[in-house]
Amino acid sequence: MAPDARSDEWRSRRARRLAGLAWVRREDRTDGTPVRFVADELVVLDEHFATARQAFAEQGFSDRDIEEEGDVPAGFRRVRLPGLDVARAARRVRVQAEAAGDPRVAAGPNHVFVSTPFEHAGAYGPPRPAPPGTLPAADGSGGVGVLVLDTGIWLNGPLPKDRYATEDFEPDVDDDGVRDGEAGHGNFVAGVMLGRSRRVQPRVVRVVDPFGVCRESDLVAALRQAGDEPIISLSLGGYTLDDRPPVLLTAALTGLFGSSDRVVVAAAGNDGQHDRPFWPAAYAGTSAPWRRRIVAVAAHDGRRICDWSNTGPWITLAAPGADVLGPYVYHEQFPDGWARWSGTSFAAPFVAAAIADALPAVGSARLAAEAVVGGATLKYGRYAGVA
Repeated sequence: MAPDARSDEWRSRRARRLAGLAWVRREDRTDGTPVRFVADELVVLDEHFATARQAFAEQGFSDRDIEEEGDVPAGFRRVRLPGLDVARAARRVRVQAEAAGDPRVAAGPNHVFVSTPFEHAGAYGPPRPAPPGTLPAADGSGGVGVLVLDTGIWLNGPLPKDRYATEDFEPDVDDDGVRDGEAGHGNFVAGVMLGRSRRVQPRVVRVVDPFGVCRESDLVAALRQAGDEPIISLSLGGYTLDDRPPVLLTAALTGLFGSSDRVVVAAAGNDGQHDRPFWPAAYAGTSAPWRRRIVAVAAHDGRRICDWSNTGPWITLAAPGADVLGPYVYHEQFPDGWARWSGTSFAAPFVAAAIADALPAVGSARLAAEAVVGGATLKYGRYAGVA
């Protein structure tokens, strides 16, 4: 199927919306792929804050200019200095920390992440109306919980309300927002899970705003409030300064995996990148002790990896992500409430649902993820996959 004719215009419009957010800054690589972060904010490990103060002084700031921000894990400082060159300050702290023998990422921006169809758009652009499909009934077992951090669920949609948990909302978006998927991304992600599994029970928590955007600190705060769900599904992400792991998110995941039996299933992103880590999925390719509890999911079209799907040595698995059918929202553009949509956003929940199905038999999320990955006998290029 040829790409939707609206794709280029859709991507352009969404990019303009993101560029219009005054609190977002960006730094572009030579290949044009952006790193986005919150203006004026730096996150620093406590023990390197003295170096950060030196970096601030080099830019003409005094201690009186430092504004402390809260909502960070223990051992970190999050500060705001209006007018700060964040990338320059972060690199200054990192260089000195590494020279002192500290291998950790000592400082970084508060990165900006987006839901993966936002600027990371699949081949077919926005969701397209489709005839209604069907969702299997629950199996009556009580379900396996999956925490979905996304846009939330729009109340006006065909999802069966007894199959998910959320705080329903009516999004403040215009008709373009509905057509672009800003209103119903969480609906579609949850619908993919429910279409794949009779056992899965998603709880959808709104972490990205109506533009599909969140700060790294927003994601970290949501992860700290996770309930008992053994599986977390993240159809969002982004790139980072110098491709290093994001500082706050690394700390949050370390705490999350250290205190419970959990796995995180993360979308690989849709930029067609083959050599650049897309976080949080790219943690699967790091040396973190919990890296095998990150399942990084690329998208295939039934025959091969989609050319728009990010890939790399950190990919764990490939799953269906092209022209996916799922429940969306009721709207004049979507009279039946169903749509077809493409993206790694929809490959990731397919895998999360498969892990939920496998969990009762093996007794833990970690073993369930290993069973799904180990049982993936199909090949899509160099990647194992499920269909």
